Amino acid sequence: MSEIRTVIFDVGGVLLQYRWKYVLMDYGLSEKEAERVGRLMLDDPLWNELDLGVRTRDEIIADYLHKYKEDGKVMAWFLRHGEYMPVARPEIWDRVHKLKEKGYGIYLLSNYSEDLFRKHTQYADFMKDIDGKIVSYTVYLVKPDHAIYEELVRRYNLTREECIFFDDRAENVEAAIECGIRAVQVTGRAMLAEALDKLLAGEEPA
Repeated sequence: MSEIRTVIFDVGGVLLQYRWKYVLMDYGLSEKEAERVGRLMLDDPLWNELDLGVRTRDEIIADYLHKYKEDGKVMAWFLRHGEYMPVARPEIWDRVHKLKEKGYGIYLLSNYSEDLFRKHTQYADFMKDIDGKIVSYTVYLVKPDHAIYEELVRRYNLTREECIFFDDRAENVEAAIECGIRAVQVTGRAMLAEALDKLLAGEEPA
């Protein structure tokens, strides 16, 4: 098996944690209602359209308002205040920096709308360490479409056998493997920290 030289990260659920339920509770919803509204909003195909970048945020908000008569107002507020959602993972960012110092190539491959990506990463230290990125809204593709993985490999002339990809969704990990890229599903902060420590020690993460 080829030596790992390139580390590819998803952002949400990997380099950042999301507190979407608590943002909705900050708005005034009960925990149960926040869970219900959040799932409706995030699981709706409209969210995927937001990440695709083919329509504006305001167009998507208008559709949410039309589709969800009772909950549209809070969904619109949530979409306009994405800056309240991310939680930093500084212990992970520190490991990313150490990987960079050891000579690994560092890349991002993430599904994101332009507005939320900008808000979520503008103060993130890991942005200083990346060698390149493919974000869904810039290429009008979303994971797990194989085309977005192929675009990353093509754009940065990566050797896929030397890459490892970290993502929190099983379907995105499976797609990476199908494209010939080693991949690990991230199930939590501690698990990711341990996997990166193995890389730093020259070992293969499980």
